[in-house]
Amino acid sequence: MTRLPVDGDPIAALRAVAFYYERERADTYRVKAYRTAADRLAELSPDEVASRAAAGTLTNLKGVGKKTAGVVAEVVATGTSAAVEELAAKHDDPVAGGVELRAALRGDCHTHSTWSDGGSDILEMARTARDLGHSWMVLTDHSQNLTVANGLTPERRRRQFDVITEVNSELAPFRLLRGIEVDILEDGSIDAPDDLLEELDLVVASVHSKLRSPSEEMTARMVCGVSNPYVDVLGHCTGRLVTGGRGTRPPSTFDAEAVFEACLENGVAVEINSRPERLDPPRTLLRQALEAGCEFMIDTDAHAPGQLDWQPYGCERAEECEVPVSKIVNTRDADDLLAWRTRL
Repeated sequence: MTRLPVDGDPIAALRAVAFYYERERADTYRVKAYRTAADRLAELSPDEVASRAAAGTLTNLKGVGKKTAGVVAEVVATGTSAAVEELAAKHDDPVAGGVELRAALRGDCHTHSTWSDGGSDILEMARTARDLGHSWMVLTDHSQNLTVANGLTPERRRRQFDVITEVNSELAPFRLLRGIEVDILEDGSIDAPDDLLEELDLVVASVHSKLRSPSEEMTARMVCGVSNPYVDVLGHCTGRLVTGGRGTRPPSTFDAEAVFEACLENGVAVEINSRPERLDPPRTLLRQALEAGCEFMIDTDAHAPGQLDWQPYGCERAEECEVPVSKIVNTRDADDLLAWRTRL
């Protein structure tokens, strides 16, 4: 896994602590404390931060607490932070395999921001993706049907395009691409109008409701969904949860041969979802998708910057199932990804 450099920068240290907490799925309030403090101190000059650290007045600032002030003071005094080092060491190499495959990845096709149900703004997500070594990232906030996740209406989505343009201007040559995670509805239709889908760079389609439907119904729903000409990726295909704060959930049942054949026929990649609580699809289905000839995306489904570092979990599973690099679409640069998307 990745270590974020501090290099004597107290604000970078605060963001690094938040990053490591996000990576281990810590409580939101702990993460927010460090990101809030970092944002507050970013409004000050480095000299003022240093002088306040020396004078012990950092906690006089709104949003800066005792623990966050302690990290800042330590970095100002020594150039590093014991808290950052401890967290970084805790997460060194938790995944044994997939190292070479992770190095081949160029981007992440499934990410969320505060515009839907993510925990950080678009710029913070994109900046972290860049710092992790990606050359591009697709922002795929939820579609409007998923109201529990603050899904975006087409109007909000188009307003988001302006923010993406601003981020690309600031972070170039890194590229943030316009995407969506769209619901596959019960009748197999897609929760977004065609005129919006035409404006997007990538479309991830996922089932989020009635996951325990009978196999025949789920199969028809998924086959119809991936047959939509605008869909590029089938997200977390079984919807299972294997661990985590939301509890566990068994995988949906469907005719995998029919669904993966539909993916192959329509040029839709099967997502290898790297979230530790999902790890979807299970290995048996991953091997079956490979045997069917499908292509894949190894994505994080990240809802916070630290979660962007979860790709090694998916890479390890892909390596275990002998998925070749040539079958993984996000090993390509942004131009080749867009060319792949328009190949049909």
